[in-house]
Amino acid sequence: MTETKAMQYIPQAAPFVMIDEVTKADDTVSQTIFTVREGHLFVDNGRFTEPGLVENMAQTAAAGTGYKARQNGQAAPVGYIGAVKNLVIHELPQTGDTITTEISFIHQVMNAHIVQGRILKEGREIASCELKIFLQQ
Repeated sequence: MTETKAMQYIPQAAPFVMIDEVTKADDTVSQTIFTVREGHLFVDNGRFTEPGLVENMAQTAAAGTGYKARQNGQAAPVGYIGAVKNLVIHELPQTGDTITTEISFIHQVMNAHIVQGRILKEGREIASCELKIFLQQ
């Protein structure tokens, strides 16, 4: 996998990268885009799989946090998915599809961040869930 523009904002490295570009990052919302490619770690039979969709949402959250850290001259923090709640998947994107992922930050308790994720394809929601992400201190 080639290096993406978003890799500077996340601690992950190829082949475990599921975002191409950060299109928005502020205090409440992060947004990324990703084009599903043949041969990707989470592509099976031409479809981006369920674990890939969840990791895409987690990496979008990480990219928002990493973007803010970079603005302050700090490295992107490492985070871990602690829980996935209310996961709904309507469709698995195919290779060649571009998805847009939006993360809304709900609240933070110590090093636990609660976020709501949505993945859109051509303006339609194809997946969503709530994630509890723990940031390494």
